[in-house]
Amino acid sequence: MLAIALGTAGFITIITMGRDLKENFNRDLELLGRATLVKVYFEKLPPYQHQIFQQSTLEALRQMPGVKDASLAVSTFWAQTSLQGQQYGFSLFGADRAFFEVCGLSAQKGKVFGLEENNHRRRAVVLGPELARTLFGTIDVAGAELEIQQDIFTVSGVLKDVGLGDLRNFAFVPFTTAQDRIPNISYPNRIYLRCSTWDDVEKVVPLIPQVIQSQQYVQGLKVDVAWDQVKRVQAIAFWVELFIFSSIAATLILGGVGIWTVMMAAVRSRTREIGLKKAMGAEDQAIMAQFLAEAVCLSFTASLAGSLVGFVVVEITSIMINSHPAQGLFLFCVFIGLLVAVGLGVAAGIYPSLRASRMEPVSAIRYE
Repeated sequence: MLAIALGTAGFITIITMGRDLKENFNRDLELLGRATLVKVYFEKLPPYQHQIFQQSTLEALRQMPGVKDASLAVSTFWAQTSLQGQQYGFSLFGADRAFFEVCGLSAQKGKVFGLEENNHRRRAVVLGPELARTLFGTIDVAGAELEIQQDIFTVSGVLKDVGLGDLRNFAFVPFTTAQDRIPNISYPNRIYLRCSTWDDVEKVVPLIPQVIQSQQYVQGLKVDVAWDQVKRVQAIAFWVELFIFSSIAATLILGGVGIWTVMMAAVRSRTREIGLKKAMGAEDQAIMAQFLAEAVCLSFTASLAGSLVGFVVVEITSIMINSHPAQGLFLFCVFIGLLVAVGLGVAAGIYPSLRASRMEPVSAIRYE
């Protein structure tokens, strides 16, 4: 019974919380984070042709099923600063309120900026760790002032090294501030899009050009996805899920074997009772139904206990990862779990029930 309860609890937890756990893994694991990041931009066009993404296009992408969020960015490779009489050149991004979350970037010192800094056009700057070391000799520079293009900015924070790649030498300022204060900043021609899970990538990517074209005319659109990483993550997830569900199935089968053993012992210990009932006129079908019902009740009770355990685990997991799984999905999983338990009870109890129903009354009464 314990095996059936644990198997049912595991099934309910995995199915109910599966998608929320995937989203949590996407957020926490750098490998998965890159796998769900999609870059949308325009391929190189002649200098006289400028294409930009409209704000309505960005909002339409954010509303797509399977998309967690999207960010619009501008950039320049010719930003300059002067420190202690020396000139330094570096690349700079103008990032909107969702940029850092979408790209999976966070600060190791200070903090990153967001909605407030963009709304108020604040002169805040976040530095890549390598750029911070080049300019200041340290990464502990939150609150320091930095001149960029003859304008004074306050260093808000320094990014963590994980997952940065070439961005270690970049600076990041609010999108609105970049458009107002940075000369030669590019047009809004780059969108970063984060899918909710790695399974959503293959569904979302083919629809991106359609959604963009429904909002504006585009030419030379390029959608860049790290397909190798997506395939690797999907392969890892497949084997992990296969192992988990195989373990649940093995646990349920073990529970079924346990019920079979209990029922066989019950038939053996109640042999004389069975013989007396048959001698008094009990039909084979009645004997069989009695033992089959007992097996189903054992399995059903264990599954109910497992459903209660599953409910507790789902609630605790939801609090830990701050998610809200669909109540309907949980109830559906409970129903399936109980249905499987009934089937398991029938399968485990059918042979002991048949054996009990086919006993000879005289031999059964004489059994010691």
